[in-house]
Amino acid sequence: MTALLELKNASRRFGGLNAVNNVSFAVKQGEVIGLIGPNGAGKTTLINLITAVHPATAGRVFFEGRDITKMRPYQIARLGLARTFQIVQPFPKMTVLENVAAGAMFAGHADSLKEAHAQAREHLAFTGLGGSADKPAAALTLAQRKRLELAKGLAMKPRLLMLDEVNAGLNPTEIDEALGMIRKVANQGVTIVVIEHLMKVVTSISQRIVVLHHGQLIADGEPNAVLRDPKVVEAYLGSKYAAAHAGGTA
Repeated sequence: MTALLELKNASRRFGGLNAVNNVSFAVKQGEVIGLIGPNGAGKTTLINLITAVHPATAGRVFFEGRDITKMRPYQIARLGLARTFQIVQPFPKMTVLENVAAGAMFAGHADSLKEAHAQAREHLAFTGLGGSADKPAAALTLAQRKRLELAKGLAMKPRLLMLDEVNAGLNPTEIDEALGMIRKVANQGVTIVVIEHLMKVVTSISQRIVVLHHGQLIADGEPNAVLRDPKVVEAYLGSKYAAAHAGGTA
């Protein structure tokens, strides 16, 4: 079975810095993968490499067996590969509805503005923003902007959705609500890669965990095994975390 997404020796350099260094791994259809690592490990750069925001300087990226390494970001998005951004930046002067409708028109294959608005309302209802559809995006709280970012991603009808720290800055209740939405998206058949620092979140939704450190892949596998890997403990988790979770699921 062809992997939905596959990286082969992918690298991204900025001058003398190897931000992503010779990374290879594959994502199967329907998987939920946690992408973790210390600050500066190259996680967001990897997402940018996959989506051609910062194209690979070496290696290859394949989506459904197709080489997308040299494609433009908009072409990749229209294939069904969507992402959210760690620093949420909606179109501030547009309404919440218009922000999501833009995604539907741009990459969600909506045939008309009317259809794009109808699809946008569905995604806003799903993310709990239906009552804010006509508000300017700049008026939303952080938690609401995070939901808007998810709604914009869903409007693009993704086969694979990459979520970059969608829970950052949220309180425990908001995190639980976000997790519920992510699970529902996964249950609809969307493949998900989630960058996350909260290990409770990572272990509760991930079927596999991929770990980056200094731009290199240092672990890839089933969560319990990865979180007990000495390289991961040393680079990211620390001995206290490992000791506290040595007896069972992290």
